Amino acid sequence: MTTLLDGKALAATMRADLAGKVAAFAAAHGRPPALAVVLVGDDPASHVYVASKVKQTAEVGMRSVEHRLDAGCTEADLLALVDALNADPAIDGLLVQLPLPAQIDAASVLNRIDPAKDVDGFHPVNAGKLAIGEPGLVPCTPLGALALARLARPDLAGLHAVVIGRSNIVGKPVAQLLLQENCTVTIAHSRTSDLAGLCRTADLLVAAIGRPLFVTADFIKPGAIVIDVGINRIALADGKSRLVGDVDFAAVAPLADAITPVPGGVGPMTIAFLLSNTLRAASLRLGEP
Repeated sequence: MTTLLDGKALAATMRADLAGKVAAFAAAHGRPPALAVVLVGDDPASHVYVASKVKQTAEVGMRSVEHRLDAGCTEADLLALVDALNADPAIDGLLVQLPLPAQIDAASVLNRIDPAKDVDGFHPVNAGKLAIGEPGLVPCTPLGALALARLARPDLAGLHAVVIGRSNIVGKPVAQLLLQENCTVTIAHSRTSDLAGLCRTADLLVAAIGRPLFVTADFIKPGAIVIDVGINRIALADGKSRLVGDVDFAAVAPLADAITPVPGGVGPMTIAFLLSNTLRAASLRLGEP
């Protein structure tokens, strides 16, 4: 019988654990960890996502600091705000919500964030630390994907893991994390020859390609663990829409040993690990392990 990997439930367990650790941190240091979120423009999905981050930050007892800039702000304005938050000793974690307006170079902004406060784990310093196996701040979605895979099988050593997608945000970091778990890792992408055939060799398949319902039953080795990172909105015949992953859940689930749903799988884990990273950043900045 296929196991449904419930990210919503696991994230709730993580938040309950974090709340106790945050309370202990506040008692020891006279203040809770603080997360600053910068939102530029009026992207509806970003507003919903930031509101959820702010709400959950407060729920675990952390301080949430929100900065909203209008869509016409200049790159210089945004960089000045990032510099100010970098310099503020009361801010432990800092993230700038993507996407950014066209006049702003996202790489320049993300690279300006202090690596010690980079709770998204996107800064080249943190990416480099992950690549060479040194402690750093790791991107939240890959951490969530790994946690759900370990929920299915606590020891992943020896598995052949195939990651579909090579982005700096998900594909590459999740591959690095799986290498650290002693998996044999193959990174696949849109130009991989016989992609379905390669995926059928995977004991663990991570889909992060950004194409709705792309992974079908033909991609799946019976008994595989399937982690669906995709979040795509598709139109329905009645004019409404629904969220789906990169995996055709109805076709794939009967073949898999364990699978994540969309929504309710990797998504909730991303915010849970954002909060975990904020506490970790606060502790590291104070010289604690």
